[in-house]
Amino acid sequence: MNIKNIAKEVFVIESKEIANLSNLLTEDFEKAVKAVLNTNGKFIISGMGKSGIIGKKIAATLASTGTPSFFLHPGEAYHGDLGMIERDDILLLISNSGETDEVLKIIPFLKEQGNIIISITGNPLSTLAQNSHYHLNVHVDKEGCPLDLAPMSSTTATLVMGDALAAALMKVKNFEAKDFAQFHPGGSLGRRLLTKVENVMHQDNLPICDINDHIKNIVKTISNSKFGLVVVMDNNKIEGVITDGDIRRAMDDENKFFQLKANDLMTKNPKVINHDAKLTQAQELMTQNKVNSLLVKKDNSLVGIVQIYDLGL
Repeated sequence: MNIKNIAKEVFVIESKEIANLSNLLTEDFEKAVKAVLNTNGKFIISGMGKSGIIGKKIAATLASTGTPSFFLHPGEAYHGDLGMIERDDILLLISNSGETDEVLKIIPFLKEQGNIIISITGNPLSTLAQNSHYHLNVHVDKEGCPLDLAPMSSTTATLVMGDALAAALMKVKNFEAKDFAQFHPGGSLGRRLLTKVENVMHQDNLPICDINDHIKNIVKTISNSKFGLVVVMDNNKIEGVITDGDIRRAMDDENKFFQLKANDLMTKNPKVINHDAKLTQAQELMTQNKVNSLLVKKDNSLVGIVQIYDLGL
């Protein structure tokens, strides 16, 4: 038995079923997206068993991408939690068979209250599909399960359909990375998108030398700092930067080395960033220019240095 081949077979089966979803799309998908966009309520997801687990992930994805959403267990809803559903809310009910009893039991309440119902099932002729305003078909011909019993392809297809909904809503609403970061302030992405350069820059004991400083002073300044560079200044104005690499290359000419001054070694117009720029801007500037350090300025004055490892990448 080749265990790797088993995995490959599952990949082939499920990828084939996912690829087929595009053939099952109808106008109901676009109508469902527009309904969610136009509502003043929440987008509530509900489902039992494996469908419920997938529903929780879909709700989490929607909530983190700008669509107010939460998961509601259909059994708990039928026993009191229906009070959480307001008239403007839209319900996404998930059931692969479309005949899940706990899901079907809450439909009469939704219809009486006037809620829009979107369903995800694998059977367009099912009770749930027929009692929905918009139906999203996730029918699969074969499960990834070797017995073709456990829901594998069908749950994957449901998850992908939920991702498609979230992606469509993001696109139409022009949801951007900065918006995403606001819902993820504790993560590394949120940190890079929301944190400013001044919050992470080094501002104490900056390695600085005068434009006329001798090579000996420059080497000493770089050696005493942890930045691997020295900033060349002239009357409080940034003139250039000298790196430890510049020093090593200059040592190739031993006859001239000890005659050099900062003005002879420095790279003019070093890469500078404003103190209030976001970390993502610093990352982009470093990447574009293939540098690991940026000088930080405020009101045209040097106030710090930020390096690649400060960005938390």
